[in-house]
Amino acid sequence: GEVPPGDALLRQGAQVGDDIYISGSVGDARMALEVMRGQLSLSAADFDSCRLRMEQPEPRVALGLALRGVANACIDVSDGLAGDLGHVLKASQVGAVLTTDWLQDSAAISSAMQSLPFAKRLDMALAGGDDHELLFTAAPEQADAVQHAANEADISVTCIGRITPGSGLQVLDPQGVPISRRFASFDHFVH
Repeated sequence: GEVPPGDALLRQGAQVGDDIYISGSVGDARMALEVMRGQLSLSAADFDSCRLRMEQPEPRVALGLALRGVANACIDVSDGLAGDLGHVLKASQVGAVLTTDWLQDSAAISSAMQSLPFAKRLDMALAGGDDHELLFTAAPEQADAVQHAANEADISVTCIGRITPGSGLQVLDPQGVPISRRFASFDHFVH
């Protein structure tokens, strides 16, 4: 396909102060994988739902098209939210702070995910992979335009953090305390 000049959604372009958003929900594919490996137990209905998300992800093309001119940077989350956000941060030469209050109850996590302990939800959401959702940044004054794009594409979006000066990713627990651990994502050159 072709994209009009200047309309492509790229990894670079995130600006200090941008809000960070995720489309749809994250962590379901990882939950399905863990069930298949015998490392997690889910109800049959939850497993079927998660397995469908893993085996037949729905590309967010309509949202990507609707975000042209709204989002400053964008990436498909396939190797884990934290790792793919790291690609945006590196390409844009910025840092980020992610909140985790959205892991308590939001459109960004499924009902199956809500049944897990917080630490497990955190790992599934940030390091899971194969979500194929869009992670993007937009200026705070674009919040209405972001919601309009989401409505137009008929997909939920959740604000999960903010772009900061510097480099690296800081993750805060629901009380705002930094979480001191790294969230490894899939590395194609190791596996």
